[in-house]
Amino acid sequence: MKVLFISLGCDKNLVDSEFMLGKLTKHQYEVTDDETEADVIVINTCCFIHDAKEESIQSILEMARYRTEGSCRALIVCGCLAQRYQEEILKEIPEVDAVLGTNSTEHIIEAIEKVLQGGTYQAYDPLEGIEQREARRSVSTGGHYAYLKIAEGCDKRCTYCIIPSIRGAYRSVPMEELLNEARELVKGGVRELILVAQETTVYGVDLYGKKSLHLLLHELNQIPGLYWIRLMYCYPEEIYEELIEAIRDNDKVCHYIDMPIQHINSDILKRMGRRTDRRMLEEKISALREAIPDIALRTTLICGFPGETKEQHEELMQFVNDTEFDRLGAFTYSAEEHTPAAAFPDQIDEEVKEEWQADVMELQEEVIMDKNEDMVGRELDVMIEGKVADENAYIGRSYRDAPDVDGYVFLNTDQELMSGDFVRARITGAYEYDLIGELV
Repeated sequence: MKVLFISLGCDKNLVDSEFMLGKLTKHQYEVTDDETEADVIVINTCCFIHDAKEESIQSILEMARYRTEGSCRALIVCGCLAQRYQEEILKEIPEVDAVLGTNSTEHIIEAIEKVLQGGTYQAYDPLEGIEQREARRSVSTGGHYAYLKIAEGCDKRCTYCIIPSIRGAYRSVPMEELLNEARELVKGGVRELILVAQETTVYGVDLYGKKSLHLLLHELNQIPGLYWIRLMYCYPEEIYEELIEAIRDNDKVCHYIDMPIQHINSDILKRMGRRTDRRMLEEKISALREAIPDIALRTTLICGFPGETKEQHEELMQFVNDTEFDRLGAFTYSAEEHTPAAAFPDQIDEEVKEEWQADVMELQEEVIMDKNEDMVGRELDVMIEGKVADENAYIGRSYRDAPDVDGYVFLNTDQELMSGDFVRARITGAYEYDLIGELV
């Protein structure tokens, strides 16, 4: 039996997909990337914002054609969209044979077998605990880096976010399980582990009664063969002194932190349900940069939140200009049904939201160009990602760059390199988001 797997949305979703792929291959399913020859099609969906929901629905509709006209005998939908719209998917898209909720991915084989026998299947296990995985992951990121999902769910109640209702309360993965998984990944060739969760900074509070991310970093740092450990999704108000020290003092932990702040105006942050204000954010940024002078700070911002004024937008712009984040992404506010913010008065016109988002990104482009020019002449360790087609050049990433969301380092060399290799590079040039270098 051949299975086509489509994974949409965030890196946390990708980890779920890789565990399902591991289970499928363990049960002798052959993975294919050709929808015309697939006996089974599995779509792991996202619905965090409107665009993600639209992409998921469009993917289901496209694959439904192969269920009715092609060789596909089972169309399985799982993940966030399946959890959020449990009845609607089966009712509105009859080509779908089975739906699995966000805490039910271990039912994938059972679902396929039931469908192949002529039935339909639904599984929505309670959003409690951590799924016990039967099989090892099939890493889909090229083999030299992998995401390590350290927790599930979220206890924060941001007014714009649907995640707690479709992923449940915060549940940490026991540390020993994470360390075993990390060792297996490194044994399989992974050289960079990227720690992800809806929020990584409160890891361990539910299991050990205290924040324990710094302890996890220390244990991961001891794994032979692992080169980089990268931190994503650190809520600023939860960043604590021991964590900063762990980033600074463990040699494999990248001097990099992804810290989504969403805005800087204190009134907007309060309406967002965020647990920070401007002063706290400024203090946290200062503390990180003081303790770790070469730290790369990444953040994300929401433009056009309900009630946002032109003056508040300009305050955000000034903050972006003054703070000079090393990496930044800005997104327009998406009104998600069943969230408090969707019912707020003074919703902003789409045109205005898009204009403000473009303002932020244009400003950030200037900021990052200046920062990249300052990198010229410096030496950096670079992990090779691949070769540029038909050129004696390679694509790589420095400690300052997370995959898919940040920039690249382009290296010109006649030397033969492989994905996952680490090289020392001297930076010789800069683009808006990327760097050019040569081997030292």
